[in-house]
Amino acid sequence: VALAESPKKDGVLYIGTDDGLIQATDDGGQNWRKLENFTGVPDRTYVSRIASSHFDEHTVYASFDNHKNGDFKPYLLKSTDAGKTWKSIAGNLPENGPVLAIAEDHVNPNLIFAGTEFGLWFTSDGGGKWVQLKGGLPTIAVRDAVIHKGMNDLVIATFGRGFYVLDDITPLRQLKPETLQKEAELLPVRETLMYIEQLPNGGKGKSSNGEDYFTADNPAYGATFTYYLKEKYKTLKEKRQEAEKDAAKKNNGAAYPALKYPSKDDLREEAEEEAPALWLTVQDEAGNIIRRNKAGNSSGYNRVAWELRYPPSELTENEGGSFPWEFGPVGPLVMPGKYTVKLSKKVSGKWSDLSQPQSFTVYVEGQDKMAEYDRSSLFELQRKVAKLDRAVGATVNSGNDLNKKLGSMRRALLETPADTSALLAQLDGMDGKLKPIMVVLRGDNLARQRQEPVAPGISERVNNIEGDQRFSTARPSQTNIDDYNIAAEEFAVALKKMQDLLAESRQVEQEMEKIGAPWTPGRIPQWEKQ
Repeated sequence: VALAESPKKDGVLYIGTDDGLIQATDDGGQNWRKLENFTGVPDRTYVSRIASSHFDEHTVYASFDNHKNGDFKPYLLKSTDAGKTWKSIAGNLPENGPVLAIAEDHVNPNLIFAGTEFGLWFTSDGGGKWVQLKGGLPTIAVRDAVIHKGMNDLVIATFGRGFYVLDDITPLRQLKPETLQKEAELLPVRETLMYIEQLPNGGKGKSSNGEDYFTADNPAYGATFTYYLKEKYKTLKEKRQEAEKDAAKKNNGAAYPALKYPSKDDLREEAEEEAPALWLTVQDEAGNIIRRNKAGNSSGYNRVAWELRYPPSELTENEGGSFPWEFGPVGPLVMPGKYTVKLSKKVSGKWSDLSQPQSFTVYVEGQDKMAEYDRSSLFELQRKVAKLDRAVGATVNSGNDLNKKLGSMRRALLETPADTSALLAQLDGMDGKLKPIMVVLRGDNLARQRQEPVAPGISERVNNIEGDQRFSTARPSQTNIDDYNIAAEEFAVALKKMQDLLAESRQVEQEMEKIGAPWTPGRIPQWEKQ
């Protein structure tokens, strides 16, 4: 019912049986020897798993499951003399939970994983102390565990016919007692492959295939940052509530403990406090800040993925899009190369670094065969388009806001008890100037409604380029380059006109304030005490 082959020496095999025996051979099965004495394990206990060490041909692990006899203890043993003698390494594993799976790390001999009836555990000291691994794993029997040597991922199979993957166990290999005593520690980052993610379903997740269609999540794309936080940074309110609970416990519930009731100023300070936050800042080799990623403020190990892109040129409330084929705004991909990341905190309005920066490399498959010009020209265009998109988007939004503002100003002037004919005429003139600017920016929508062929607007050209470049790793096409040059030239003129129009609107608002026109959005009122 259990079998293991030594990865160190050919021909060394161990076989476990359901009646509590282990048979061992050193010559590929020509001669066998029976092992039947296991420290602390009742006779005839089912051998649930055997694992032969990656480091020593004489080291072997074995687990036993005696639940059929009403015994639910975790029996996990280790032998360093090919099974002649055994010692328990079950340590502090829960008394109620037979061990069903074993996996020894192929890099750190002291890092061992154990699957039990009620979850997954690991030890970084060879079995002295075990820690449960959760992170979304339900309370379920872990029947098998194996480490993918190429990716350093732990893969487990559960009784519920489910597979779970713990991506990159490197941080567990480096776990040391002194690390756990630090306020925080940012761990090394592995080399990161840059690629364009496929969308085999035509969009994100299940796309439009319906809920019956099965999908499973891939690992988070990009560079994964792992950090350890000894304790969560608490808000003033959390600290006060924690102190109140501690005081109540110390009082043993006799009479309610004498606590200082928070003052109005204390409560106001709690309500207005900015919550403590952690940030991961990515910089390039020259020290330029590339991206800031907000990090989780939770005790223990945390992970954040950076998608290898600059920030988007605009922010939206629904950054992921409403539909599976919508991805929201994204920034251009960074260039392959060396980067650093540092972990910082902002507590009580003050910034401070928590750990030494970690360096890592971003690379592209076949990078050595790719022309440097192709990558640099792609990067240069994407950066220029991102800057143009930011400016065009802001200008279009400013034009939309100005259109609404002109309507409000017109209504306010009609309600003003004064002669406002000159100002109303000026608003009409401004409205006449705004419309052609918006046509240049957005395209002629009225002509489109009549099915007339029209030239694309500036924003359309920019959107087309971004659509082509969003998932591109090749040199940009001449069409994209031409579209950028046309859009940039037209936008320089449109932007100047919009800036002049906005300045004129502010001048009209000042005149409206002088004659006491009803307030309109965006206008700061003038007032003097009478």
